[in-house]
Amino acid sequence: MDIANKIKTLRESTGMSRKEFSEHTGIPVRTLEDWEAGRRTPPEYIPKLIAYQLKYEQLLKKEDLNDEKS
Repeated sequence: MDIANKIKTLRESTGMSRKEFSEHTGIPVRTLEDWEAGRRTPPEYIPKLIAYQLKYEQLLKKEDLNDEKS
């Protein structure tokens, strides 16, 4: 999978629009559009950082839910 598809897949996995994802990650909308369209290529570490951020946030949410049940 190329970087453009990785970023698009990560964004789509959140259910967020580009605008929402942009606000969430701090990446400008135009940059996301260019990356997803393959007009520009981000450094290879960017999809890994985004994936890490999303995974971390999921873990925090899961932990919060477990704390509320206790």
